[in-house]
Amino acid sequence: MKVRYKNLNGNLKAVSKVYTEEEHRLDYSKIDTDAIKVVKHLHDSGYEAYIVGGAVRDILLGRSPKDFDIVTDASPRQVHKLFRNSRLIGHRFRIVHVVYGSKIFEVSTFRSTAEHSDYSDNNFGTIEEDASRRDFSINSLYYNPEDRTITDFNRALYDLKAGRVRSLIPLNRTFIEDPVRMIRAVKLATITGFTMSLPLKLAIKKYAFMLENISSSRLTEEVNKILSSGCSTQIVKNLQKFGLLVYILPCLSVYVKFHQLYDSLRELDEKVNELKEEGKDVPLSLMYYNLTSPFITESAPELKAEEVYKEVFRQIKVLISPNTPPNYEIEKAASMYMSKIGYTLKKNNKKETQRQGKNSAKNARKARNRAFYTRRSKGSATPKSAQ
Repeated sequence: MKVRYKNLNGNLKAVSKVYTEEEHRLDYSKIDTDAIKVVKHLHDSGYEAYIVGGAVRDILLGRSPKDFDIVTDASPRQVHKLFRNSRLIGHRFRIVHVVYGSKIFEVSTFRSTAEHSDYSDNNFGTIEEDASRRDFSINSLYYNPEDRTITDFNRALYDLKAGRVRSLIPLNRTFIEDPVRMIRAVKLATITGFTMSLPLKLAIKKYAFMLENISSSRLTEEVNKILSSGCSTQIVKNLQKFGLLVYILPCLSVYVKFHQLYDSLRELDEKVNELKEEGKDVPLSLMYYNLTSPFITESAPELKAEEVYKEVFRQIKVLISPNTPPNYEIEKAASMYMSKIGYTLKKNNKKETQRQGKNSAKNARKARNRAFYTRRSKGSATPKSAQ
């Protein structure tokens, strides 16, 4: 093991431990080859770069990571210039998405610990500052695929071995800064089987109400991750235990005492894990079908298939509110339910049902415009309604 030092006012201070491949035993073969290319290109261009967070944690735990996040001392603009296959995203906190086929690698610049950091060109941080800004210690390991070392600023490897989820930011601040961290803490503890300290558990219950202020897009992202985790059943149970589920899925939280919810989620978990072994992803439509299907109320038998489909679509939207996955995924989930109850719905009819109200209004406007311009071309006076 090596020690990383920093010069502070003329004195050298140990700021991290650096573990060699023989010491940390991370399986290099599980690192995505394209992620390695991104890091190498940054290194070759004179920048510092690492794979960080969940990917390092999961490989050390013997799991296969889904995403590979990268951090660097290069600014977002500099990263964007280096990779033609990239795009800048975000407004307040700009990051870069580097695209390789169907894979997206998120490249972010080291974050500053300065208050009110706005990520302007002169307000980025160092790797030491970035490490102190991570949410939980086991998400703060920095892996360099070039020399295959792991840099640990927060005794994260000790927590990993001890099976602890430890917050790096003080508990009276962390959930106020970002309430989504509460969801991540529960999900992380559930997936890894690690323990949370009593103060951390109490802080989650105390600040649960702050999830009311989270945007629907961020909630949707977290729900998608939960449903694709392969252990959504237990995560949902634990979210309910900590009083978080009512803010994430308020309508479905009403049914937490019904075994049908957990039976359906177990089926989903089995499917997710089965497809993971095959290197495949579970469609979002199947996730939302399993999440909602036990609680969809069947329509009156005299209704036409198109009308039933429209009602099923509406109920799914209500059940998952305020989450907003793409409508076409909800359409597919509604079609799955229609098949389950014995309906056959043609694609054309389905699309027509979804767009009927929108198209009828649009066609009415077009008809009015055609009538107006036809009268004008014939020399008619302008109708009063158009004046």
